[in-house]
Amino acid sequence: MPGVTKEQIQAAREADLFAYLQFHEPGVLKRDGPNYRHKEHDSLVYVTGKKYWYWNSRGRSINALDYLIQIRGFGLVDAVHTLIGAEIQQMPVCRTTVRQEQKEPEKKPFTLPWARRCATAAVSYLQRRGISTNVISRCFRSGLAYEARYHGEPVCVFVGKDSTGKAKFACMRSITGNFKKDVYGSNKEFSFCYPPKSPDSRHVAVFEAPIDALSHATLQELEGWEWDGYRLSLGGTSHVALIAFLERHPEIKRVTLYMDNDLAGLTNARKIKDMLHEDQRFKQIRVGINPPRIGKDYNEKLLRMREQIKDRQLQCRQKKAAVSIAGRIDPVEYVGVS
Repeated sequence: MPGVTKEQIQAAREADLFAYLQFHEPGVLKRDGPNYRHKEHDSLVYVTGKKYWYWNSRGRSINALDYLIQIRGFGLVDAVHTLIGAEIQQMPVCRTTVRQEQKEPEKKPFTLPWARRCATAAVSYLQRRGISTNVISRCFRSGLAYEARYHGEPVCVFVGKDSTGKAKFACMRSITGNFKKDVYGSNKEFSFCYPPKSPDSRHVAVFEAPIDALSHATLQELEGWEWDGYRLSLGGTSHVALIAFLERHPEIKRVTLYMDNDLAGLTNARKIKDMLHEDQRFKQIRVGINPPRIGKDYNEKLLRMREQIKDRQLQCRQKKAAVSIAGRIDPVEYVGVS
């Protein structure tokens, strides 16, 4: 990799992420008992006793280099130079103010990835995930989804907007692989939200990912549900997006948590429900938990339902074909014997 050596990369991996955040992003740290938690990425926890960060949603620890590249969107060279240049690994907390004045790099503003004029790959990707044409069209027309490139890889970008329609958040999902990340500078308080047809809706359905929210909307079309509400993606398991949404929408009277049907999803749903009931601002809101009865999440439920529909249609065509063939066979004539 031009611009950095193997030794510099290793030194960046060994940099102190907690010190980096104290130095560059002190506002994202919050106390969580004896530990610390990242405000924007609630699944990131700093375990003070062992002095390392653990990424709960990914089930692994994370270092400073991982953080800058995977969460903040830095390239490898920029991330290494930022960490080594700031000498994070030797930085004493008591000298934070002096070093900040000398070393703090300029923070990149939030900007959406450049949209590709042709979105054929993104549309095909969403169709493979079972999303209906109507839901896809509505997302693209309203600027909630589009196709882009990230390091040469085609990605589908899901956008979150504020009340004026200005983009404040975006997450990227690979069209051809498993890559996924938030765009640098995204505000988690404005996560992706698929809006209702009626602006007077008082119901919000909550999901872990945008694809699950769109799957729920597609299931409504397939099953003919009489429902019209907001579909909010948390972008993981953090409750930041939901709390901010409810603060912006005091008219909401009902929240339904459509989290994944696994231990993490069910546990987090109960935590969010208890938290809303304990918060005086939201005590009057009815909160329900409704994990998918089929599959791990709502996209898996949708794909299984698509398969069932396809099987029924195939059986119906085979039955019609059999009836048609039988109808074309000439009846056998029997001649009586006198």
